[in-house]
Amino acid sequence: MSINKKLLDILCCPQTKIPVEIMKTEALAALNQKVAAGEVQYCDETKVDEPLAAALITKDHATIYRIDDDIPVMIQQKGIAADQLDSKIL
Repeated sequence: MSINKKLLDILCCPQTKIPVEIMKTEALAALNQKVAAGEVQYCDETKVDEPLAAALITKDHATIYRIDDDIPVMIQQKGIAADQLDSKIL
């Protein structure tokens, strides 16, 4: 995954305006395990049914946004509440 540094510097959560950072590999792997088990929902309460190839997470570790084809999906309803993961992983 390659996301432009300048773009990353200006991206933020559309709801809270908190800046985002690239999600750590270990946390992404743990999230994808839960996705595979059917245990993860988007903020709009629909099930996350595909693993994430890459993701951004708000710097307060509250919301995760998927990256599809190197394009961040910064739609609040398609955010993933990070409290669905063990906080030690984040």
